[in-house]
Amino acid sequence: MRAILLAAGMGTRLRPLTENIPKSLIEINGEPLLERQIRFLNEIGIKEIYIVTGYLKEKFEYLKEKFNVVLIHNEYYNKYNNIYSMYLAKDFLGDSYVIDADVYLSRNFLKKDLKDSHYFSGQKDTLEKEWKINYDNLNRVSSIEVVKGKNYILSGISYWSKKDAEIIKNQLNELSNEFDSESLKNLYWDDLVKINLDKLEVYINKIEESDWYEIDNLYELNEVKKIAEKI
Repeated sequence: MRAILLAAGMGTRLRPLTENIPKSLIEINGEPLLERQIRFLNEIGIKEIYIVTGYLKEKFEYLKEKFNVVLIHNEYYNKYNNIYSMYLAKDFLGDSYVIDADVYLSRNFLKKDLKDSHYFSGQKDTLEKEWKINYDNLNRVSSIEVVKGKNYILSGISYWSKKDAEIIKNQLNELSNEFDSESLKNLYWDDLVKINLDKLEVYINKIEESDWYEIDNLYELNEVKKIAEKI
């Protein structure tokens, strides 16, 4: 088992805080978001970790010595969404977690005995549009749609089997000659999953609403800090 952590983003909505520090290295209770994820991965025995950096890439260098991780630099971090980061890390996809590095995990719900692909998901009531997971009575993901309201949504944490990883890698390779296209600039890597679900075997892995927090702005950061103080 291994992990790919996506940490290339600029975190513009958290400025001025992110003018000198990447979003994923913001500290909560004295611990950077990314270090907490690495610690949780280590706790379940995952030591092979790849971090895709971009904005302020030099700030991540210390992690190589501290955690023995591998850094992959995305020079187009300000041009594409995370699909290009996944393209760069595609060879490490398979029997692997993929985690958005700016997500705060309030507890370690990561599992080490997964066989099938999983989207970790909890119910949240959102005013903004989020990626809603629809699933059947066997918990297999049937579709993904972007909507508002109270739904099971993508948490930014997923696990991918070797079989499904090959399909995703093939899709990424097919796009490799199209990265200059305007249509790809706003594409997320989960869009590839969304449009290929009929070929994939992905299940929802339900977690609690309080298990993770996405931090998009200074208000949300302050709210998460208050929550973290009580943990």
